[in-house]
Amino acid sequence: MGRITGIDPARTALLTIDLQNDFLHEKGAYGRAGQTAAAITALPDRILPLRDALRARGGTYVSAQFTLVPGPGGEPLIAPHLKELRPFLGKGDFAPGAFGHQLVEALQPADYTVEKVAYSAFYQTRLEYILRALGIDMLLIGGIVTNGGVASTLRDAHLRNIDTVLLTDGCAAFRQEVHDATLLSLGSLGAQMTCAEATAMLEGQS
Repeated sequence: MGRITGIDPARTALLTIDLQNDFLHEKGAYGRAGQTAAAITALPDRILPLRDALRARGGTYVSAQFTLVPGPGGEPLIAPHLKELRPFLGKGDFAPGAFGHQLVEALQPADYTVEKVAYSAFYQTRLEYILRALGIDMLLIGGIVTNGGVASTLRDAHLRNIDTVLLTDGCAAFRQEVHDATLLSLGSLGAQMTCAEATAMLEGQS
């Protein structure tokens, strides 16, 4: 497991993956379908103190948000595997500008918002451009799901020589054993710590 001794706020961004109303809010797409988990709904409040501590020291908060682009007739352009996995997704879900697409209220507003159409927040998005323009070379990564968007984004950051801190309790999956196995598999790619540990590290540097 990678280890770090400090966090330079000017060169660091908190990056959350898919913490949106359609995933977390009871009136969102997943909530209406009864697809939720306590570990997932707990994430925004756990991440909030870290976001505030980083921002207070000049750091940046980036929200990457899953997007289903409306196609002909308003039907979403959705990958076949996702449609099979989540057949309840339909018109208006995860559509840009819609309530469900928005970052959850507890974490609004982000400094930068990145629309993503696949697992990784780097795939065909402006994320890398934003990070390079701001001189950011470390990401504190949280969100959902650990084995999907979080893992894919962390691996893509590693390929780009961007240091990462995986927030072990700042991400979650629908099954705890999947979350735990993913943390283990990602352990060689960068540091891992809890949200409270990252917050304490920032506050201890003040």
